[in-house]
Amino acid sequence: MAEYPSHLARERRLADGRIVLIRPIRPDDEPREHEFLDALSGDTRRRRFMRYAFPQGEGLVHFFTHVDYDRHMAFVCEASIEDEPHLVGDARYLANPDGRSCEFGIVVADDWHHSGIAQLLMAELMRAAREHGFETMEGLVLRDNADMLGFVSALGFAVQDMPEEPGLVRVVKRL
Repeated sequence: MAEYPSHLARERRLADGRIVLIRPIRPDDEPREHEFLDALSGDTRRRRFMRYAFPQGEGLVHFFTHVDYDRHMAFVCEASIEDEPHLVGDARYLANPDGRSCEFGIVVADDWHHSGIAQLLMAELMRAAREHGFETMEGLVLRDNADMLGFVSALGFAVQDMPEEPGLVRVVKRL
């Protein structure tokens, strides 16, 4: 695993005035990541993981928090809630076997939807992917996830039908 890229941490002010920290995830975030994922509503889980429940055993949380910062990068959004740091967003990419493209995933805590966090996370994620030499970023989105489809379309992702999976679409962007 590469050294923690602390230089990528950036404090940001949201449109409503709240201050958040966008930074790469760390292994010591494991308890906070677990808490973050546990707090997601069933619908938010379904939209991110394509199912209402997900295999969130310790293995998944460990995988999500122990990244190599190259082939697997993850940014989190940390907010102070009652003077305690909480994770309220997570965006990550994982390199595809071709080494030229990566697949992304993003999720924002239910109380923080439409706050601007997703845009901040994706900007950092796409920048990191470009810097690591990826040519394209792609993801799978539920066809009925209108918010996500509007979001990625605004970022310049093309939406491609998947005849073999009618409930999903593939979104792709050249970096």
